[in-house]
Amino acid sequence: MRAGAYPAFALTAFQSRLAYRNQVWASAFGELVISFAFIAIWTAAFAGQVVVDGATLPEMITYVMIAGLLYWNTDRLINDVGEAVRTGDITIFLLKPLSYPASLLATHFGHYVFDQLVVTLPVLLIVGFSVGLLPPASLFHALMALPFWALSWLMLFTLGALCGLLAFWLLTAFALEWFLKGIMALASGAIVPLWFMPGWLSGILGYLPFAWVSYYPTAIYLGKLDPPATFLYFGIGLAWLAALGGFLAWLWSRARHRLIVQGG
Repeated sequence: MRAGAYPAFALTAFQSRLAYRNQVWASAFGELVISFAFIAIWTAAFAGQVVVDGATLPEMITYVMIAGLLYWNTDRLINDVGEAVRTGDITIFLLKPLSYPASLLATHFGHYVFDQLVVTLPVLLIVGFSVGLLPPASLFHALMALPFWALSWLMLFTLGALCGLLAFWLLTAFALEWFLKGIMALASGAIVPLWFMPGWLSGILGYLPFAWVSYYPTAIYLGKLDPPATFLYFGIGLAWLAALGGFLAWLWSRARHRLIVQGG
């Protein structure tokens, strides 16, 4: 019975977004402007050169579109947790036979599906028809890009939820989203691929969980990793997800204890 309740959270979140059509149009337009801005920057950076550090301009345009759009905005997730802590609504979940992290997962999966269908897909179609996007490097890379995509979202959700739960100790989520954005801007490869970074820096960032959010799914799509390396990094990503998921469960158990103590 508990498991059957979580799809309702996802469906409710999806349907709630339909009520704010103007906000949807504004988000799609803003995403489109940002996408063309990044395309213009990379076109200027290549300055007519065919290949730069082993990457072509069409590859970089495809990379910046996929990597940037994979980096789902976690502001809503972090602020939802912060607001629940601030108002005390978080106590409701202590009275329900439901897991608060699991309900967050379901709710924000609904938001994510809505964003992908209503914002991301139209932007990709417009850019694809106007500028052009590369297809997957091979059938293998196309098939492997799908589990990496799922891993990407789960990794980003877990990182966002961990930041959100810090509100139990800070008593506010203010600036937590900026903290995560700052790290992700550099470490996820959403803006600059790791192959353009100094060897020592890319070597470090390539083994941190942030790289599985944008860099590895896009690198797989473009064929930058061969099959053995693809399976290796997928396994490492799963290990990171399991470790972060365990840490999230532990942090929630500590947050619940802290909430009960504060509430008397």
